[in-house]
Amino acid sequence: MPMYEYRCPSCRNVFELLRPMARASEPAACPRGHAGAERIVSLVADRSPGGASGQFELNGGGCACGAGGACGCAG
Repeated sequence: MPMYEYRCPSCRNVFELLRPMARASEPAACPRGHAGAERIVSLVADRSPGGASGQFELNGGGCACGAGGACGCAG
């Protein structure tokens, strides 16, 4: 089950939630008790296998196609 990030519009709290993909876009309840938290796009840092030691690359968390930008979702 994937993990998604949400932001509460009431208190601006950002939190993670494990959810089925079919429910990813549904509003979530904030752990501080507010309703209506919306999913946000996460950034993921991963070590590039061809990069220098200790070098990280930031990738948008919105696409998991692995097509290297061929799908049109990469900038």
